[in-house]
Order: sequence, then structure tokens, then C-alpha cells
Amino acid sequence: MDAPEHCLAEDPCVVIDKVSMSYRVASSEAVPGSGAGGLLRRIMGKPNLVTVHALNPMSLVAVRGESVGIVGRNGSGKSTLMKLINGQVTPDTGAVYASSTPIMLGVNAALVPELPGDHNVVLGCLAMGLTYDEIAERYESIVELSGLEKAIHLPMRSYSSGMSSRLRFAIAASIDPEILLIDEALNTGDAQFADRSRRRMDELRENAGCVFLVSHSLETILDMCSRVVWMDKGDLLMDGDPREVVTAYKDFTRHLSKGNNISAEKIREEAMLALTVTRIRERSTGRRSVRVQ
Repeated sequence: MDAPEHCLAEDPCVVIDKVSMSYRVASSEAVPGSGAGGLLRRIMGKPNLVTVHALNPMSLVAVRGESVGIVGRNGSGKSTLMKLINGQVTPDTGAVYASSTPIMLGVNAALVPELPGDHNVVLGCLAMGLTYDEIAERYESIVELSGLEKAIHLPMRSYSSGMSSRLRFAIAASIDPEILLIDEALNTGDAQFADRSRRRMDELRENAGCVFLVSHSLETILDMCSRVVWMDKGDLLMDGDPREVVTAYKDFTRHLSKGNNISAEKIREEAMLALTVTRIRERSTGRRSVRVQ
């Protein structure tokens, strides 16, 4: 299927066109006015079904050479967006278009903790479609990028969270995908790994790739990304320069942590308004501002 015509002026890797996503989940909360009947339903294990809006209608275009960071609180829709891009779930409305199959290997990848790291390298690479010959060719570079050295032969359950994160990223970045999705795989304080992974991210972008990175580490986002989007409660609030977006997000979370909910909501509303104005201007000119570092 072709992408929408208005997106073809550039060279997009991913086009997210008016996508939304909701889930029906069980809730034990009583239905107003249900009285004893509602209590009986909960006791008998028949909870009410409620709709959770994981992602409200949003549009986004990522072009070749961009590394797009995604920030937001838990439950903001970040992982849902990644699953939609990866094709794991189908949106309720809209569509996602990609120039090639997106590859994702985040912290929830199906690796086996009881097996040593080198065995998991093989498993991870096979899951991404590599052949045994290709895995053999890239094995040393994967281990070097991970920085695990002899620990690569130990069971993954013996790794620290940082070691596991480094191995997962090294596996994910081994295949030179056109579109790479990384979900919380770079949260490690290892300075040497940060340098190595930054260089690898630069290589991926230079090879006409596009990277999406979800992380709670704002330092990682600033180091790795040429563009950042901020999501909250399923809404896309900001999309632009990494430092501007991260600064606004930090201000928002700081006010929330101090209990200043009204001030935080004002920041949220101002961000959404500014994004709406920007999108209107882009539509009127027929172009989108793209920042590639």
C-alpha cells in the first residue's frame, strides 16, 4: 500500500497517519448504580470491561538519517506506538507505512536467562532473520560492542541490568536494519559502552537508516537522538529539537513531583497548542521541518 501523497515530498522511512489504539480490559470497579449486583459480579469473577485509550489519533513522519527519541511517563503510549510501528498490533484507526520491515529488540526480547550470553547472541540474531553464517561473521563485533568480554560465556541471569542492556543493544544493532526500534535497551551508566553505542547509532544513520529509541534516561535521549517526541496519556505533545523537548518534559515532571498539578497541566496544554500551530503551518507550506544532526 502506498503512503499518503502529502508525505512523498521527502524520503520517509516511517509514516504514521492518524493512528489510534484502544484496548478493552477487565476492571473490578463497580458500575455506578449497580448496587449489590455489581458487587456480586466482582465476587464471582465477572469484572466489567472498560476501554483504555492507549494512543489518541496522531500522525508522525520519520525520514532517513533521523534517530527519534520517545519520552513520556509510564502509560503514555510509548510502547504501544513502537508495537504499531513494528506491526505487532493493528491500529483502530489510521495506518502505519514503512519502507522496510522494522526490527525491534528491546529489554523484553525473548532471550533465555539460563543460557550464556553467546548462546543468546545466536538466538537473538536468528529471531531477527540472520543465517548461521551471517551470525558467525558478526559474532565478534557483537561481543566487542557489548563490552562483555569473558562474561559473554556466563548465564545471562548472572548479568547486571546494564550488562543485559548492552548485550541486547549489540544484538539489535548487528544487522544494519533500515528501521531499528529500541525499547529501553540503552539504560546503562557504562561510559565506554555509551561511546561505542553512540558511534554505532551514527553508523546506522549514515547508512540511510532510521532509529526509534524509547528510554527513561534523558541523558541517553540527548546523546543518541537528533529529534525527540514527548507523549503523555496517549497524546503527542511535542516533536522537535531534543533539548527543547527534554527541557519541557523535565519541567512538566518536576511540577508533578512537587504536587503542582495545575502548573504541570498548563505546560502540557501549551505544548499541545504549540504542536498544533506548527502542524497547521507545515500543512499550509506543504513541508515539515526536519532536524538531522
